[in-house]
Amino acid sequence: MPWVLPLQWSPWGRPSVKAWVTAGLFVTTLWNLRFFLNPSKGSGEDSKHREPLVILVWEWPSKQVPNVSADMCSELYGITGCQLTTEQQLLHQAHVVVFPHSRLQPGQNRLPKERLPGQNWVWVSLESPSHTRALAEWNQTFNWVMTYRQDSDIFIPYGKLVPNQSATVNIPEKTNLVSWVISNYHRTQKRAEVYKNLSRYLHVDIYGKANNRPLCKDCLLATISKSKFYLAFENSIHRDYITEKLWRNSLLAGTVPVVLGPPRANYEQFVPSDSFIHVNDFASLEELATFLKTMNSSRYWQFFAWQKRFSVKLYTDWRERICTICTAYPHLPRGRLYPDLQSWFNS
Repeated sequence: MPWVLPLQWSPWGRPSVKAWVTAGLFVTTLWNLRFFLNPSKGSGEDSKHREPLVILVWEWPSKQVPNVSADMCSELYGITGCQLTTEQQLLHQAHVVVFPHSRLQPGQNRLPKERLPGQNWVWVSLESPSHTRALAEWNQTFNWVMTYRQDSDIFIPYGKLVPNQSATVNIPEKTNLVSWVISNYHRTQKRAEVYKNLSRYLHVDIYGKANNRPLCKDCLLATISKSKFYLAFENSIHRDYITEKLWRNSLLAGTVPVVLGPPRANYEQFVPSDSFIHVNDFASLEELATFLKTMNSSRYWQFFAWQKRFSVKLYTDWRERICTICTAYPHLPRGRLYPDLQSWFNS
């Protein structure tokens, strides 16, 4: 038998106003308690928010396409609620569609013919503006950008220093003074000009295709590590454009980077000021050469002090880069298009 709240009757044989109010409050309390005890029956927005975020990579950035599984981000990087796919037929299920610039052919609009309401498109590039063409074709096309630039919607550096309180310093044995690995040598580039003038004052061991001395993948770090200094010269000079030449060929290899790229202050946003040598620190290349040749052991050791607090993390796998979109997604702006992609990237 259901339990019924007793009502107080008025002298005229009907419930009093006070009794009706009390009954109403009781029913309201039971109704609210129902939702508290059954949170699974919440609003549709909450259910929608818990759906996996589907990211479609329209064309894979590298020539070799890996096996991409729905749970890959969770299995490899611990990023949950994220599903990656390269199946273009799943376009209508995708929340985010990724377009690497290396796969956008000038004059060949290979983008989908329609964009779903609320679907966001991402333009991706790791190349500098000097080596990125035909951006004007993509105005009013992309919602977000994903590049090495710190002001990108999704920031994907070539590497970074991560905290590591090891309190140890590891400096490989040195047999050479300066080395440089170069595949594409063009005389018109700034790095070619700097190397030519610097080589007048000291010897540089050059490896790579440009000098017919290519290094195998497993030989690279072992060879470079024997040099005290490495010429971490970027192929073009742009804000935040700091590539594997610093992260892998220098810091990870255990050499001191001599950098040519954006200003020193920009490098110091990524690495400690005492971990590298900037070409612009010297009035002339002869002065730089003298500094390198006459450096004593105590001064040289100071360039590795960062190893007591940090270790190098490289970003080399596009799967990891794409998965970071899921982490950034909740904080990204909605409903925006880049009106002039070229102007932004060249700024």
